[in-house]
Amino acid sequence: MDRLSNTVRPYAWGSTTAIPELLGIAPTGEPQAEMWMGAHPGAPSLLTRITSPGTAPNSATGEDSATGEEGPRQPLTDVIAAAPERELGRATVEKFGPRLPFLLKLLAAGAPLSLQVHPDLAQAKRGYEDEERRSVPIDAPHRTYKDANHKPELICALTPFAGLCGFRRPTEAAEAMAVLGVDSLKPYVDLLGAHPEEAALREVLTAILDADPAEMAETVNLAAAAAERLGGAHAPYARIAHHFPGDPGVIAAMLLNYVELQPGEALFLGAGVPHAYLDGLGVEIMANSDNVLRCGLTPKHIDVPELLRIVRFEATDPGVLRPEASPTGEELYETPVDEFRLSRFDLSTGAAPVDLTRDAPQILLCTGGAPKAGDLDLAPGASVFVPSGEKVEVSGTGTLFRATVVV
Repeated sequence: MDRLSNTVRPYAWGSTTAIPELLGIAPTGEPQAEMWMGAHPGAPSLLTRITSPGTAPNSATGEDSATGEEGPRQPLTDVIAAAPERELGRATVEKFGPRLPFLLKLLAAGAPLSLQVHPDLAQAKRGYEDEERRSVPIDAPHRTYKDANHKPELICALTPFAGLCGFRRPTEAAEAMAVLGVDSLKPYVDLLGAHPEEAALREVLTAILDADPAEMAETVNLAAAAAERLGGAHAPYARIAHHFPGDPGVIAAMLLNYVELQPGEALFLGAGVPHAYLDGLGVEIMANSDNVLRCGLTPKHIDVPELLRIVRFEATDPGVLRPEASPTGEELYETPVDEFRLSRFDLSTGAAPVDLTRDAPQILLCTGGAPKAGDLDLAPGASVFVPSGEKVEVSGTGTLFRATVVV
C-alpha cells in the first residue's frame, strides 16, 4: 500500500481553519476548501512506494515526512495507467475502464458553494459529444460538459454541516416566501400555489433565473433584510445573501430543503437534484467527473436552457443517511451507485485487527485518533492507496473511512 500526498484546493468558499485543524497544522489565513485523494487529472494524489517497512507519519498535503526506504513520488494517475489491472483489479477495469472511478475529498465549506445539479450518465454523454462536435474548448468558461461521465456524490459530516438538498413542496416554499412580505415575491408565491408540483417548481425557477438582474437584485436585498429580521428558519437565507448579495440563487434556495447534518450523518446527491453545501467539514466521495450545471450563488456561467433540461422538478425528502453496521465493525453508507462505496471504521485499543483485503482498489482516510494500516501509522488527514488484492489490516485506535468500488 502507498502513502498519499494530496493537494488542497484554495477555492474562495473554503474555510480557513477546518482542514488545518484536522491535520494539526497552522492555518495560512487563506481558504482551504478541498483536499483531493485519488486519480483525478486535475490534481492527482502523489504516492511513494515503500520498498521496506516504515512507520513515519503520513503526509496529507505533500510535505515529505517519511523516513523509510521509498521510491520516487509518482502521480496516482501514472501508476494506474502503467498497470491498470494490477492496481485496480480485473473486475474494476472491465466494469469502469482503466481508471479509478471515484474521487475522495475532505471538504471544508466556510461559505456557500454554488447552487448546482449534475447530469445522469446519458445526459453527460450526449452533452459532452455535442460540445465536442461544436468544438467548444474544454477550458472555455461557457463549456458545460467537461467529460462524458455522471457525478453522483455523497457527503458525510465530520462536524455539524449545513446544506440545501432537493426541492421542498411548493406550498412550503410559498409559505417561506410569503411571510417575508416582499411584494416582488408575490408572483412566485402565486405560481407555486396555482399549478401541479412539477409545473410550479419549473415555472418559478425559470422565472427567477430569467428575471431582470437589477430587479432581482432589489428583490434579493429586500428578502434578505426580512429574513434577517425574522431569524429562525429564515436565518440561513440571510447568511447566503450576505455572501452573495443580489444573487438570484438566494431566492432559488428558498425552493429547496434546508438540512443540518450531525457528525456521522450523510447526504446522497443523485442526478438532477439541486443542492448546495453551506457550512461545515465533511468527507465527500463522488464519481470521477467535473460535470456541474449551476443555478446561482456563483459568478460562473449559468446555462439556463441546459439546466432546465437536467433538473428533476419534484419535491423530495433529503434522505439523511446513517451508516449500517456490520459484524466486522464496518459502517456502510448505502447508495444506489457502483462507482463508489464509502464506509467507516471506529477502531478501539485492544481490539483484533480488521482485515480489509479486497479485490478492488481502496483509499483509506484517517479522520481521528492514531490507527495503523498495515505497518503504517496514520494521523488525522492521512490517507493510503491500497491496490486491488493487496493484504491490509487496520488496528489501533481511531476513525478510518474506506473508499472503494462495487464490483
